[in-house]
Formats: sequence, structure tokens, C-alpha cells
Amino acid sequence: MKIFLKIFLILCGIGFVIFVGFTVMIMAAFGGFNKDYSVTELKEHYEEKKNEIYDVKNYLNKIVPPGKSVNIEFDNNNTVGIFHVGVDSSFDSNWDVKINSEKAGTLLQKLGWTTETLKILKEKLDKANCIGISSGEPCQINFQRSGMGRYSFNVFDKPIPDSLKTAYNDGCTYIMVNDRLVLEYGGGAIGSQCFYNLE
Repeated sequence: MKIFLKIFLILCGIGFVIFVGFTVMIMAAFGGFNKDYSVTELKEHYEEKKNEIYDVKNYLNKIVPPGKSVNIEFDNNNTVGIFHVGVDSSFDSNWDVKINSEKAGTLLQKLGWTTETLKILKEKLDKANCIGISSGEPCQINFQRSGMGRYSFNVFDKPIPDSLKTAYNDGCTYIMVNDRLVLEYGGGAIGSQCFYNLE
């Protein structure tokens, strides 16, 4: 009887360790340990860093050549986590690109950029306390990630046309702050696609 009890307790202990390990892994992968930002926090950050956000937006619009687009998100000073480049109708998607790699060189060449261009862009994003940016209208400035989700500012050059206001103010993925600023939350592959805290 003692042997069965011992085996049972060992199996329960192993099961518990596996369960805790699996739970921690899932929470780490999908944002359980990351901060979720409220709409109010995003609005406050935007107001606090408005000049820096417009500075990085204007810089990107100045350095992206006509007929080309870029979506870039930095992991750190040495790696670009997302480096997607569009040229006319073709789109080249790239993840985890080392800044001093051959792949980065090819992408930089397509844009007419240098590693110094990337350094300046990263510095401007850091000043805005943001992690990435996408060219176009609107210009999307990526604020922070939470797990696989991402909080962003969609900044328009001109007031949002009436025909787009409903799409950009769905109370879930998009929250329209005014006719030139829309907050966005994208939940990634798994998880809620809506803001967790609308206040």
C-alpha cells in the first residue's frame, strides 16, 4: 500500500510540475505577463509624446521613396523583428533581420537606405517610446506589444473621410480619438482582437 501511495504522490507531483510549466509557457507566449494598456493610457502617451510621434512619422514619410512602402519594428539595436518592404505591387515580408546582415543590406538597397538610416529611425522611435512604424496614409506607429498583441497609433495627414469613420471607430480594434488619430489593438494570431480596457 505504501508503494502505491508513493507512486501516486510522485505522479501527482510530476503532473503538477507539468501543468505549472505549461501554464507559465502559455502565459509568457500570449501576454499573460505583459502589460495591457487602456485607451486612456494610449491617449495620455500620445499627448505626452505627440511631437516625437510626428517627428518619426515625418522622417519616415521623407525617407520612403515613391512607389515603395515599409513596415518595420525593432527588437533591439541589432535586430529588426519585422522588416517588410513593398515595391510597387510586390511585397517582401521579413522577420528577425540582423541589421548588419546580407538580407538587411538587400532590403536597405531597395529603399535607398543605409544602416545609419535605420539607426536614426530607431532613435526617433525610442524618443517616442514606440517600437515600430508603417508608411502610408494613415501612418501606423506601433506603441508597444503585449504578448502577440500590439497597440498602435494610426496618424492621418488629413481628416478621416466620413466614409471611413465607421470602420475606424468600431469600439473593438479601432478607437477614433479625433479625425486625425485612431488607436488600434491587434491581438495577433490568438487572443482577443479588441482592446481589453476601453477606459
